[in-house]
Amino acid sequence: MYEELKEEAIVRKVGGRFKLSTLIQKRLVQLNRGGRPFIDTKLTDKMAIVLQEIEQGKIFLDTSNQVRATSSPDFIDTPELDLDDL
Repeated sequence: MYEELKEEAIVRKVGGRFKLSTLIQKRLVQLNRGGRPFIDTKLTDKMAIVLQEIEQGKIFLDTSNQVRATSSPDFIDTPELDLDDL
């Protein structure tokens, strides 16, 4: 298990467990579709990358539950996952 998830600080930083789960899932989809990390890292574990991005304040959920990068004023341009394709 990831140590970051054992701490309440990451839950509070994002605004709750549901938002944390949503942010992680959506960002993992982006990385799996070829998105680049917003942090300098040699990590290859995508979950670890997402957790580091959250801890460093690089990503967040906006009011419409879309992943946004703090360094970019626009939405991250990655198509949403269509569950009908699964």
